Amino acid sequence: MSKRKIKLAVISDIHLGTYGCQAKAVNKYLKSIDPEILVLNGDIIDIWQFSKHYWPQSHMKVVQRIFKMLSNGTKIYYLTGNHDEMLRRFTDFNLGNLQVLNKLVLELDGKKAWFFHGDVFDISMKHSKWLAKLGGVGYDLLIVLNSMVNFVSEKILGRGRLSFSKKVKQGVKSAIKFIDDFEETTIQLALQKKYDYVVCGHIHQPSIKTVTTDLGTVTYLNSGDWVENLTALEYNAGMWKLHHYIVEPETEEEKLEQQMEELESNSLLNVSELFNNIVSK
Repeated sequence: MSKRKIKLAVISDIHLGTYGCQAKAVNKYLKSIDPEILVLNGDIIDIWQFSKHYWPQSHMKVVQRIFKMLSNGTKIYYLTGNHDEMLRRFTDFNLGNLQVLNKLVLELDGKKAWFFHGDVFDISMKHSKWLAKLGGVGYDLLIVLNSMVNFVSEKILGRGRLSFSKKVKQGVKSAIKFIDDFEETTIQLALQKKYDYVVCGHIHQPSIKTVTTDLGTVTYLNSGDWVENLTALEYNAGMWKLHHYIVEPETEEEKLEQQMEELESNSLLNVSELFNNIVSK
């Protein structure tokens, strides 16, 4: 399988360890690219909802894929989010090409790009973390219900996919206001700091928009998520684009390749032990 060579890829909000995570899609996407730099912009592993009873092989394959990219020379920045905030104790940790940070500034073709997850602007995270965690559980249950409904809609009724949470976001004024306020706050702060790009995740709303004010011009980018939108940001040859992953049936060649990878996985780094050590500390 040929890989697309790109300078930079940004993904966030994978939520490994939850029922809503589209791990197979994540693995296929990462397998399709060969980036110089990969930014994992928060909520990659959902430690809030992590359970020893639910960690499928497809989720472990994503972790193994990331380590394989590391060994192949990709520089990887893991920026912590709210669902994996436990990893903030490892800020500034370096392991070869892997670096764990809370925020990151990169220079891209003479322009400054500011990366961070975005939960710092979430009021519920600051003052009512228990409410935010409860909301996370509710969201995961909604995604599970949504998956069941989509199975019936696609396989039995022959209709398209539905998204309950998107309907909620689009229909509830407070949700729309939260997203608008989040974007506005992020943009204003980036303008004050004289950054050319500001790149976030957290709100599961993929976006690229350029804003010009009296303070200057900034491009706001949000990498979306891998629960519903299946989106990533890619930067190459001075241009940003929002990549939408399209779920397609597995080919026989892909099935065979997957079987070969499973045979090889026994010889790879035991990432499971590493992960369990991190969580237990």
